[in-house]
Amino acid sequence: MGEQAANPPAATVTALGHEVYQIDTKMAGYDGITAGYLIKSDKPCLVETGTAPSAPVVRAALAGLGIGAGDLATVVVTHIHLDHAGGAGDIAAMYPGAQVVVHQRGARHLADPSRLMASARLVYGAALDRLFGVLAPVPAERIVALDDTGTVDLGHGRRLDSHYSPGHAKHHVGLIDSDSGDLYVGDAAGVYIPETGDLRPATPPPDFDLEVALASVRMFGDLHPARLLFSHFGPVSDVAATLDRSAEEIMLWVEHTRDARAAGLDLDHAVAMVRDRTRARYVALGPDVDPALATRFERMSGAATNVSGIMHWLDKTD
Repeated sequence: MGEQAANPPAATVTALGHEVYQIDTKMAGYDGITAGYLIKSDKPCLVETGTAPSAPVVRAALAGLGIGAGDLATVVVTHIHLDHAGGAGDIAAMYPGAQVVVHQRGARHLADPSRLMASARLVYGAALDRLFGVLAPVPAERIVALDDTGTVDLGHGRRLDSHYSPGHAKHHVGLIDSDSGDLYVGDAAGVYIPETGDLRPATPPPDFDLEVALASVRMFGDLHPARLLFSHFGPVSDVAATLDRSAEEIMLWVEHTRDARAAGLDLDHAVAMVRDRTRARYVALGPDVDPALATRFERMSGAATNVSGIMHWLDKTD
């Protein structure tokens, strides 16, 4: 299994109605970074595992909600980035009857995470273990690989319908609950700060693509969800305005990054320019706000990662 804390922090669980429970996975010990969600239906389903070190936190939360080792039917991840699926192998071992559902482009990496972990090690270096731990393999026979659309059975006619949404990553899906109308958006609509209502894009390398990302956001709107459930972080009920803001943010960051590239700036200077140009858009980055909130915002959607992803896309397209 992945590296786990001997005494994991206590889980924070929030009831959202419709038998849906938000679980703060306490990524790297911090509050409010990554959420998992339990749908406590006839066939209980966990959406997002969090990181490998978060697995004991998630298990404690599920136990508090009455879900034992033999009760969880399904684990679904919106994509295989380690803050969303890094705990998939550990959770699979803790709940041996659960199927693990992922888009077909990510399935092989859950069965054999070696290439994924090697790439992550190159990016994060020594910080990888502290931030994400090690993704343990999921037994291949327990992986359900989704096509571009698919369905997860939640029991008694309730289901999660999966919709391919690859602008953020080629293995990304959105999931809409037929009963609650909740849409699990992963990272395709960006990251959300509930304390301030700020929304910032998530445009990492190597898969970000502007038109595909905007198409994913439009597709989310066409599903007419009742709420958006952000993996970073929490529920949002003002769906139309939030998706409009999501598209606006993506386009704005691309515009500023394109300007920096046209000016011949290297990555570090481009990041500084884009960060400076966008700072006033976010309450969390204001002078009168707790600096810890700004730090958390940057952990959830780092300016350097966003600009790097857009630069990578510009290099390919130009």
